[in-house]
Amino acid sequence: MGLSLTPPSCAVLCVSSSRQVCRPLEAALGHWGGGGGGGGGGANNQKAGGTSDLHIRLQQATRSSGKFEARQSSASSSSSSPSCLVRTSRAIAGQEEASGPAAMAEVWSEGLVFGNGETGSWDSNRVGSPIVRRYVSDNEERWCMWYSGNTQEETGSSSCSSSIGLATSSNGMHWRRGTGKVETDEQDEKGSVGIVMECSSNWWAFDTTQLIPSDVLIMSSAKVRAATGVYWLYYSGADAEIFELPAGVVPAILAEERVIKGRMRPGLAMSNDGRNWARIEGEHHSGALFDVGTEGEWDSLFIAAPQVVFHEAGDIRMYYHALDPNTGLYSVGFARSRDGMRWLKFGKILEGGVQGAFDELGIRARHVVEHPSGDGYLMVYEGVAADGHTSIGLARSETGLLKWERCQSEPILEPSEAKTAWDSKGVGSPCLVHMGGDEWRLYYVGIGSDGCTAIGMATNVGDSLTRFNRWHSFHL
Repeated sequence: MGLSLTPPSCAVLCVSSSRQVCRPLEAALGHWGGGGGGGGGGANNQKAGGTSDLHIRLQQATRSSGKFEARQSSASSSSSSPSCLVRTSRAIAGQEEASGPAAMAEVWSEGLVFGNGETGSWDSNRVGSPIVRRYVSDNEERWCMWYSGNTQEETGSSSCSSSIGLATSSNGMHWRRGTGKVETDEQDEKGSVGIVMECSSNWWAFDTTQLIPSDVLIMSSAKVRAATGVYWLYYSGADAEIFELPAGVVPAILAEERVIKGRMRPGLAMSNDGRNWARIEGEHHSGALFDVGTEGEWDSLFIAAPQVVFHEAGDIRMYYHALDPNTGLYSVGFARSRDGMRWLKFGKILEGGVQGAFDELGIRARHVVEHPSGDGYLMVYEGVAADGHTSIGLARSETGLLKWERCQSEPILEPSEAKTAWDSKGVGSPCLVHMGGDEWRLYYVGIGSDGCTAIGMATNVGDSLTRFNRWHSFHL
């Protein structure tokens, strides 16, 4: 394989060292990215034509106050899925505490940075699983977000329910997106965003029905001939198998997850520009990096969200989750590799919390980063409560290996208290971005009471990571 790294409009700028360090540190997948075997998917959005009345009123209110800036694509722009906006506007219209359109905007959109695409686009039905990267040079900073999306429109014989796309930004808040496949031949910025990877057309492959991004790293390898580092995309892929979880594995509150379409396994692809990806066949006959566990093992049902951390040359670490059929809890597993392609599994490292905890039913999507000070590793994770709602928690480890401990019993970010908010039902799929010093951003997927998903952003409070506040998107 011969690859040379050609920086796209979302240029890769690494710190020169023997250990390719790029900002930000590695990100992880979320469980609402495409539904199915990853451990659940939010309810499907109902597509509607036209522009929502909420969007019009939000523009009028915020423009009149001088606080609205409509540049690029953001979750509050007309590119957002009209169906979700319409249903939410009706709910907010009857809210007693909302005094006028500006108040409605503040309540509904707090933290929101990226919603569904416009009607007819590839991501008009759902977005999720954000992998956010910030690349900094002396002259500028560029942001890239790889994410999953799908549309309800019929696509002929295609059975792919989730693809991977790329959006770019200059500040991590306002994003440029595409409506279809990325056009790498075009020179303008609009042609550099959109779908970058679709499901495999090979009937025997592990990723014929779903693709959900889990991590993007830039690494060099003796096995890859390239002058510089290469993009490595780790992702979850699902096949066409339909299977039912064993009785008693999933609590009644999560009964909709009992039947799963597509058994998920981890995959790898490489690229020299972050847009054109070549699949790397793993050791499993389906092309996956490795298989699910044998019957009775804790990860025998599926393997989802393979997030990877480059520790040092010859020591690459993977964190993934599965639903343990023996305990009925979502648990995090650990694997290790010398080359990033062949992996050895070591078993579970974290599972459900105590009774009544926000993560009582276990841990799904997570993002592990090395602490900038070198003092161990941090894990932000999606915890599942007994009622099925999700919040984001924090754990730490001195070595990043098998021993992890929760930092506190409370989550660092909870679903919004406002019932009509876009993320009132749950928050998950966390992705940390270190901005320098004590400042961090937390990107996440939120789900509303209507089942619509979107991507939001929060910032840490003070100099710790024990609490995050949502970004106020209308105060620019």
